[in-house]
Amino acid sequence: MRLRIPHLFKVLTLCALVSSCAGSTPPTEDDIKSRDELRREGSGKIFGDDAFVFGPGAKKGEGGGVGIAVNSFLWRASLDTISFMPLSSADPFGGVIITDWFTPPNSTRERLKVQVYILDRQLRSDGLRVAVFRQTLNSSGAWVQATINKQTVVDLENAILTRARQLRISSGDGQ
Repeated sequence: MRLRIPHLFKVLTLCALVSSCAGSTPPTEDDIKSRDELRREGSGKIFGDDAFVFGPGAKKGEGGGVGIAVNSFLWRASLDTISFMPLSSADPFGGVIITDWFTPPNSTRERLKVQVYILDRQLRSDGLRVAVFRQTLNSSGAWVQATINKQTVVDLENAILTRARQLRISSGDGQ
């Protein structure tokens, strides 16, 4: 058995939809001018100048593009620092970079995986977290979790921060 919606209900729904759109008015000339002024001033960036911005009008000083809450220097420095490892995932909106397992050329019985979390829009040491995972090959041929030296994580974070500072200085924002 098929349930039918009465014709009156369809007409009322259509009228409600049309009437909800009827109250909108086109923008005035003053509204258009104020939007254009904001764009020229560059205040169209949601997260400021240190945010990673891309899209149409994403060049420095233009108000277009889409801003995300990730420090662009930390993002680029992270990708540069771990570029020797294959990427599994890179999410610039969430500030997360995950590598795939990497086997160092001089040690075929271990593999490493890195996760980088960019937590802030500012170039700060507490705006970055790195997690390193290590597995070793046991005698039966299975990968098992192994401990990682805490200094390895600290060294990797410091390398990313150093590279981010270099990128900032070379961009002219390093005052």
